[in-house]
Amino acid sequence: MKPKVKLGVDVFLEEHVHLVKGKRVGLLTNQTGANAELVSTIRLFHRHPDIQLTALFAPEHGLKTYAKEGEKFSNTVHEETNLPVFSLYGATKKPTDEMMDEVDVVVFDIQDIGVRYYTYIYSLAYMMEACKRTNKKIIVLDRPNPIGGIEVEGNLVADDFTSFVGLYPIPNRYGMTVGELASYFNNEFSIQCDLTVVSMEGWNRNMYLSDTCLPWISPSPNTTGIDMMLLYPGTCLIEGTNLSEGRGTTQPFEIIGAPFINGEKLQDELNALKLPNIHFRATYFKPTYQKYKDELCEGVQLYILDRLNFKPLSTFSKAFNKIVSIYGDRIEFLTYESIKHPMFDLLAGSALLRKSVLEGNIDNFLEACQKDAKEFMTRRAKYLLYR
Repeated sequence: MKPKVKLGVDVFLEEHVHLVKGKRVGLLTNQTGANAELVSTIRLFHRHPDIQLTALFAPEHGLKTYAKEGEKFSNTVHEETNLPVFSLYGATKKPTDEMMDEVDVVVFDIQDIGVRYYTYIYSLAYMMEACKRTNKKIIVLDRPNPIGGIEVEGNLVADDFTSFVGLYPIPNRYGMTVGELASYFNNEFSIQCDLTVVSMEGWNRNMYLSDTCLPWISPSPNTTGIDMMLLYPGTCLIEGTNLSEGRGTTQPFEIIGAPFINGEKLQDELNALKLPNIHFRATYFKPTYQKYKDELCEGVQLYILDRLNFKPLSTFSKAFNKIVSIYGDRIEFLTYESIKHPMFDLLAGSALLRKSVLEGNIDNFLEACQKDAKEFMTRRAKYLLYR
């Protein structure tokens, strides 16, 4: 089907190449950087007579998007173009002055999934800071938020809980495009870099991934599709526990389990909650890596019944509260010497959700989410590019 949306990269190449003519161009991208015909932005820029591409920057998972979560990688050279590829997920997550010496302007073209924990938006923020520091311009080529631009859900990251999975106080599901978010970061958090956003054409806030009719390229190894992305604002929090979130299976973030769980019992307990727009089915799996590698796990698969009205964080919080009430003596919240707080708390943005489920009552957390989401929606309003 013909795409209903014209991507920022296509608009840029048709109307805005003059912004970089005569300048050395750096490109922060990965395999999702491609036009509507699936030609990579790297190739489009490298072959364009008016674009002098001089450097590439790669976020988490690498330029070709095959590195596992948390796997560091080094600087390298791009085979086709022979250009340097600077790693922003290796020795440093922040572009250095030496990297920035190679460019006059940086273009960002990466597909995001609309969730706070996803690190590409913070690679963008760090690049914006580097551009401000070195007096360089940054251009963001906008792309759709695949889980829509209307719904906002979650709490704001507390001051002491910022990290690379929650650098700024934004909700778990923020309902903005990367272009809108770049403007929000630039002004609300006083980056104040020279920023230009090239908007899409034809995207509406009520569009989900399937509504755009655009071809889809997975932005990371465990991003499998629309239901996974829609569940992710909730189920990603499982990463901070000893439960498996399904990494190492074909359904990451759509299944939850562990060797000590009884899948049939958990299915019945969760379905008895009658949570709206979701159904739970007992499932069995052996992860090929990560938690419980090669061990038989039991648990549940989450089935979204109505995408438009599904609330991922609220649903997960209530389901996880029940799981802890059943298996509390077996549930662990993972800690690491290198981080101050439990990983669950960094993902959750504070200790409130963990403490609430341990007390068996998540009402305070859900009330805080409603308050924070309302505050965020008021603040984000002036940065929305699409209506």
